[in-house]
Amino acid sequence: MERLRKVGHIQPVCAKEIGLSRLGVGFEKLDRKAFDPNNAYDQVAELGVHYVRLQSGWQRTEREKGVYDFAWLDEIVDNLLARGQEPWIDLCYGNDLYNENAKKYYGAVGCAPITSAEEKKAWESYVEAVVRRYRGKVRWYEIWNEADGQWCWKHGPNAQEYGDFTVATANAIHRADPQAKAIGCVLCSIQMPFFKAMFDRGVADAVDAVSFHRYNADELNALGEIRALRALLNRYNPKVQIIQGESGTQSDSRGCGALRGGAWTELKQAKYTLRHRLLDLSSEVVFTSHFSALDMVEALNGTVGNQSSWLDFGYFGLLHADFDANGVACGTYSPKLSYRAMQHLTSLFRMDVTPVDLPILRRVKESPRVLGMDDGSSRFVMLGFQRDNGAQALAYWKAVDLMTETYEGTVTLELPEETRQIHLTDLLTGEVYQIPETMMTRTDGGVTYLNHLPLTDSPLLITFGDFIR
Repeated sequence: MERLRKVGHIQPVCAKEIGLSRLGVGFEKLDRKAFDPNNAYDQVAELGVHYVRLQSGWQRTEREKGVYDFAWLDEIVDNLLARGQEPWIDLCYGNDLYNENAKKYYGAVGCAPITSAEEKKAWESYVEAVVRRYRGKVRWYEIWNEADGQWCWKHGPNAQEYGDFTVATANAIHRADPQAKAIGCVLCSIQMPFFKAMFDRGVADAVDAVSFHRYNADELNALGEIRALRALLNRYNPKVQIIQGESGTQSDSRGCGALRGGAWTELKQAKYTLRHRLLDLSSEVVFTSHFSALDMVEALNGTVGNQSSWLDFGYFGLLHADFDANGVACGTYSPKLSYRAMQHLTSLFRMDVTPVDLPILRRVKESPRVLGMDDGSSRFVMLGFQRDNGAQALAYWKAVDLMTETYEGTVTLELPEETRQIHLTDLLTGEVYQIPETMMTRTDGGVTYLNHLPLTDSPLLITFGDFIR
């Protein structure tokens, strides 16, 4: 970067100032009281994300049959709305008032309410009560969570069974509020056989959207998987939208949960965050939710009476947290590197930014910076974006294996551009640089070469015109 001239820094912007955008964050597990939300509201608002994912907590809300205490959830919803953010709710989990098996599991996680007619009716009544309660405040409702995994469908995943459950729940959502949006599937990943089996049970006709989660270190297949899901949906119901509902990784190698055991660090987490969220933003997903706002227990496999079974800290948060003796995230939450990286994304990628193909090609030239050649590998990623004012941006990086490699190299880009001001932004640090004329070659035909730009395994952003506000 020393060849470039630093001219500024991306200024973080709070959610209320940004308004609607496609970026969100997880605020889950409050059904199990995993953290104190009062210490997090302001920092999550300052993160700049619009969508905030909650879990409804049937077990916490209905402790007497037919009687609902929404006070705890009211407070969360209203605090988020007051800060200009949009809560959306994942409807879950079981309730030991109706299911004996739910008495075994911490938070009744994964205890599907399908064991009896009474339980099914109680679940639908609860769903209708939630949706009526938040009419005009909450638009989107997810139906259960990761039922394709044993941890969230305890008696064993079954696509047909979950499909029927999804249809019944979607109908309950729409009965309570015809304007509400039902989100089905909510799978651990894009698994075509599971999706298809659910669609064959009528899910695509019952819901407004489907969601999926992504927990994989290599992001190169992400766009192809979303396109394949879109193509499958088009065979059943082209009107159904797609949402990315959970994606993230740990900042600590001690972390439990998905991708556990990896030698994760804060830096790797921040790179993961940028790489995956940019790919989502370049796709057709309605919005993308990063998991999660702060460090907390995973609490998916806990059993009642065995505290150690749910003191499984994930370290997925954008914010550090301390923990008390019961595993509750407490203290003053502090930003990680990934928190700052997400702030840079939210500041730039607002609702007026859309993906676009740009007339830019990579060219491989001899590069004195690396005493060799510019990068020419197949793991080079570049994604185009455009703002409503016509300004454009190109995000690019080399998608090396986050677990085993770091990368520094150069890349040369060819573009039909002569007059507009060009800047380069490091999305990890937020620093904005002017590209000097000495790094450009302008031809008589109106083509410009940006020679030997820095290339790393963390996304950089070239902007053309007034893209950075």
